[in-house]
Amino acid sequence: MSASKILVPVGFSEQSIVALGQAFNLAKIKRSDVVLLSVIEEQSMIQSLFLDDKSDELKVKVKEKLSEIGLDYAKRYGVNVDTMVAKGKVYEQINEVAGIISADLIVMGTNGADEGIKRFIGSNAEKVVRLSKCPVITIKGKQHRDGCENIILPLDLEKQTKEKVTYALEYARYWDATVRIVSVVLRDNNEVRDKLSRNIKQVEQFIKDAGVRCTAELIEGEKKQTLGDFVFDYEKKFEADLIMIMTKKEELSLSNNISVTARYIINNSKIPVMSIRPKESKHITGPTIGF
Repeated sequence: MSASKILVPVGFSEQSIVALGQAFNLAKIKRSDVVLLSVIEEQSMIQSLFLDDKSDELKVKVKEKLSEIGLDYAKRYGVNVDTMVAKGKVYEQINEVAGIISADLIVMGTNGADEGIKRFIGSNAEKVVRLSKCPVITIKGKQHRDGCENIILPLDLEKQTKEKVTYALEYARYWDATVRIVSVVLRDNNEVRDKLSRNIKQVEQFIKDAGVRCTAELIEGEKKQTLGDFVFDYEKKFEADLIMIMTKKEELSLSNNISVTARYIINNSKIPVMSIRPKESKHITGPTIGF
């Protein structure tokens, strides 16, 4: 068994199967094992009193179906696959299993905002993203390339956002992809513009020196436009395949919240989003937009 493990929650919906395909494409390149997980939600006490509890019977059937899928994908991609069925709250079981198997990545599908923001905000997908200690790739939509040609890397001035650079290098090498750094500055903020310009040029050179293709651009905008929309416009410019974001503001690094910008990107992106939780910091400094 390899040291790298990708955890893939499977709810048997069409979207979870799309995510499954993307996870196996990545597992083959990363030489990772894949663990498929289905979670059976527990009945409430009232339901248990008035309804027959057939959860054990259901668990057997789910395990059989999951094993069938696992065997199929293992043969198709030449990847080691294990399957697990858990019982409880979906997001809790996903994060618990991720810890047990030492997963270095979770890949899961989400319907996202097209089905209504309310359906996703506070849902299992967001809870997994904001509580997971390893990166999470959320996948919305049905049409995605098997590989990756362009990775969008939004950067701000906070040191935590540079944690993404390590992941950007790793994944760009897997696919021989180009990293596209982008920063956003308001037109009337010259001081921030100068700092951002120096920052992205420094990161661009670092990535190039590491042998990975990279571009960097500073975008000017108006206050009325959402920061996430700048990222989406930039992503469309290159027909990108992946956006990498940090999930939190630095001042929230010890909490379980995620930034407004991160939430907006996760919910509305039409391409996969990798959410990276910043390492915990004991020292609180200035605020960040959570890119």
